[in-house]
Amino acid sequence: MKKEIKFSLLYRDMWQSSGKYQPRVDQLVKIAPLIVEMGCFARVETNGGAFEQVNLLYGENPNVAVRAFTKPLREAGIQTHMLDRGLNALRMYPVPADVRRLMYKVKHAQGVDITRIFCGLNEVRNIIPSIHYALEAGMIPQATLCITFSPVHTVEYYTDIAGRLIEAGASEICLKDMAGIGRPKMLGRLTKAIKDRYPEIIIQYHGHSGPGLSMASILEVCENGADIIDVAMEPISWGKVHPDVISVQAMLKDAGFQVPEINMKAYMKARAMTQEFIDDFLGYFMDPSNKHMSSLLLKSGLPGGMMGSMMADLKGVHSGINMILRNKNEAELSIDDLLVMLFDEVEYVWPKLGYPPLVTPFSQYVKNVALMNLMALIKGEERWSMIDTHAWDMILGKSGRLPGTLAPEIIALAKEKGYEFTDEDPQKNYPDQLDEYRKEMEENGWDPGQDDEELFELAMHDRQYRDYKSGIAKKRFQEDLQRAKDAALAKQGFSEEDVKRLKRAKAEPITAAGNGRMIWEIDVQAPSMPPEIGRKYNPDDVFCYIATPWNTYDKILANFSGRIIEVCVKQGESVRKGDVLAYIERCEGFA
Repeated sequence: MKKEIKFSLLYRDMWQSSGKYQPRVDQLVKIAPLIVEMGCFARVETNGGAFEQVNLLYGENPNVAVRAFTKPLREAGIQTHMLDRGLNALRMYPVPADVRRLMYKVKHAQGVDITRIFCGLNEVRNIIPSIHYALEAGMIPQATLCITFSPVHTVEYYTDIAGRLIEAGASEICLKDMAGIGRPKMLGRLTKAIKDRYPEIIIQYHGHSGPGLSMASILEVCENGADIIDVAMEPISWGKVHPDVISVQAMLKDAGFQVPEINMKAYMKARAMTQEFIDDFLGYFMDPSNKHMSSLLLKSGLPGGMMGSMMADLKGVHSGINMILRNKNEAELSIDDLLVMLFDEVEYVWPKLGYPPLVTPFSQYVKNVALMNLMALIKGEERWSMIDTHAWDMILGKSGRLPGTLAPEIIALAKEKGYEFTDEDPQKNYPDQLDEYRKEMEENGWDPGQDDEELFELAMHDRQYRDYKSGIAKKRFQEDLQRAKDAALAKQGFSEEDVKRLKRAKAEPITAAGNGRMIWEIDVQAPSMPPEIGRKYNPDDVFCYIATPWNTYDKILANFSGRIIEVCVKQGESVRKGDVLAYIERCEGFA
C-alpha cells in the first residue's frame, strides 16, 4: 500500500471559479455540518481572496461569516485554510505592511489555521513577509508556486523558489496550477525535486479542471510525493473549477494509495444543499461557460476562474467592434471569433510582457492589454496604445521582478512615456496606513471590533466597507439580484406583465385592514412618496396608514420579513378592506 493522500475541499474557490458571489453566512453554517459528516476532508478552504469583498458587496459582515464557518469545522478536527495574495493580501492591488500583519492576527483569532500565500509573479520578496506574519500569529504558512507553462518556468526555476521560501520559514508548499495548464510530467518532476531536497515539507496540489489535464497531474504529483490534493464536489465540480472528490478518490485508490472513505449519504445531502444555494440566488451570477471545460485554455494559459469576467468583457465590446467593422464594410465577428482572437492576442502579448504567471491580478492585466490591443487593431491603430495603470506598475517592476525579459518595444514605450523602471522591494511603495483608518473609525464612531477585525476590514477594503456600513451595498446587491432575476425570465421569453405576475405569485400581499384613504405618513404636511421598490421590512415595521372616515388612523404592518417588489396604490387613494396595497417578497437571508 502506498502513502496516505489527504483531501482539501475548496468550498470558497468552487464558488469563485463559478460566478460572482459566495454563499451567505446562514448558508455556510448550514453546509458546514454536512462537510464534516462526509468524513473525507482533512482541510477546507473557508475564506481569503475575493471572499471578503463579496460578503461586503451584498451587505454582510465577512468577519461574522469567517468565524461562523470555521467554528464547526475546527471543532471536528478539520483544518481551515485561506488564500493570501502576498503583497495584495485579500484584494487586487497592493496592501501596506501594517495591514498585512494585522490580517494574520485577525484571521488566526477568527479560527483560520493555514494561509496559502502566493504572488502572481512568484516574487519571494512579496511572499516572505507573509510567512513571517503567519508564524508571528500562530498560523501555518503554506508558500505557493504559481504554475504555468513557458520557456522560463522550469523545474529548476520553481525548485529554487521553493527552497528560498522553505528557508524563510514555510512548512508547506502549494503547487497552484490555477489555469490547469501545468504539464503532468513536469509537475511530477517538480514534486519529486522538492521532496528529495525537503522530505519533511508538506506538498499540496491545486489544479483547475479547465483544459482537462488535472486528473493526470494529480496522479503524477501523488506518485512523486504529494501529500494533499485540492478537490471540489458536485454540483460545481469540473468545468473551470476542480476535479470532484469521488473521481479523485477512485483514481488514487486504484493506484494503491491510502485515501479516506466518503460518506455518500452526506455527500448527496451536501450536493443537494449546494444546489439549493445556486437556486436561491447564487446561480443568477454564474456564467454557464464556467460549467464547461475547454482545450482552448491551453493556448492562452488563462485561469478558469476569470473566464466568466472575460466573457462579460467580450460581450460588452462585441457590438462596438461590429459597429466599427460595419463602418469599414468588413465582415462582423461572432463571440466565438472574438474569443479565439483574444486567446491569440494573449499568446502574443504574454512573452512580450515578461511571462507573468497568469493568475490574479496579473492574468487580468495581461488580458486587459490583449483586449485593448484587439480593439486597436480592429480600428486600424497600433498595439500597446491603451495600457492601464496597474499593468504599467507590473511592467515597471512596482509589483516585483518579472520572470522573463520585457520586449524591446515595451521598454522603448515606457521610456517614451517618461516612466522609470524599479527593482526596489515592492512593499516600500506602499507605506503603513492603519493609523489613518483607526482615526476614520473613531471619527465615525465605529467599533474596531473583536481583535480589531472591523478595523482590518476597513483598511483592507475601504470602499466596500464604507458602502457596507452605510447600507448602500445591500441595496445595490438587491437591485443587482432583481435585475438578474428579471433578465433570466426575459431570456425565457416572459413579457414584463408575465414577470409581474410571477413575482406576485411568489410574494405575500400587504392588504388593507379596513376602508379609508391610503397615506404613507401621518406626521407630515406634504404628500409622502410610497416606499422604493426593494426597500426591506421586518414583520413589525409600519408599512402605511389608512385614514378612516372617523378621523382615525389604522396602522398597517408589513407582517413579513422581505422587500417590496410592487406598490399597488397611490397616496390619498380610497381603499376597501382586503384590497392589496403592495407585494412583499420574503427574503429571510437578506432581511
